Amino acid sequence: MTTMFAPCTTLGPRTARNCGTALGQCCDRLRTLNPDYPRMYAVAAMADEGRRRWWALEGAPTGDRVHRMWKRALEDLGHPEAAAMQVATSLIHAVVGRVAALFVLEARAWDPGVENLHIHMDNDEGIDWAGVADETLRVLPGDPLAATSGTVTLPCERALALWTAHRCTGSLTTVFDAVARCTPIDAQRFWSAVGDAVLGASGCVPLMAGGGDLAAHRRGQLLLDGFVAAGLPVRERHRRVPAEWSRRRRLQYTA
Repeated sequence: MTTMFAPCTTLGPRTARNCGTALGQCCDRLRTLNPDYPRMYAVAAMADEGRRRWWALEGAPTGDRVHRMWKRALEDLGHPEAAAMQVATSLIHAVVGRVAALFVLEARAWDPGVENLHIHMDNDEGIDWAGVADETLRVLPGDPLAATSGTVTLPCERALALWTAHRCTGSLTTVFDAVARCTPIDAQRFWSAVGDAVLGASGCVPLMAGGGDLAAHRRGQLLLDGFVAAGLPVRERHRRVPAEWSRRRRLQYTA
């Protein structure tokens, strides 16, 4: 989606409130990374949003939103598992890709926990934004935002990475369960996609921001370490599915 954001001074009062918060300041910078797609990495503060087209991630396993996304992807791709991974990848970006961008860029993180995240749909059953109910940021000592309203200070980058990975894990497990209700997906492939989202953020975001690639790489590796510490195979590459097995599965789900 290519909706552009106007400067904070020209926005309505509800959005202007968010511009003065710690989260709002961070998202202002994230929106500048890709001006053509300002919602690519930023999140919305749900206090500033209406509920139209928004849904809570924690309701994914029992609601119909993920299934609707999968059906729409299946129409385009014609393959149940490919459609499932397309949906999974979109949701992984909403959970991990966005917060990883902020973590590698500024060593800050909002709460990506399952009870805190909301997803916004476009007209075509795709994801074009994400939002958080609790706007509190986790920051490090020495951060200009430390000890200010709307922040909690953690002791070091490793602690922040572990906390972020831990909070992401519940959301990602919910995503996996919801997508698997549509069609079986390979767990190793799913968690590899999580690793790719972290690596993508640590590789692309500093280039978009104009520097800081060494710090971004270090933080990206710390975030991957956090997932590995939780027992998640984000550093393993998924095995290719034999063509005949894939053909049989396709026939099974399209018969």
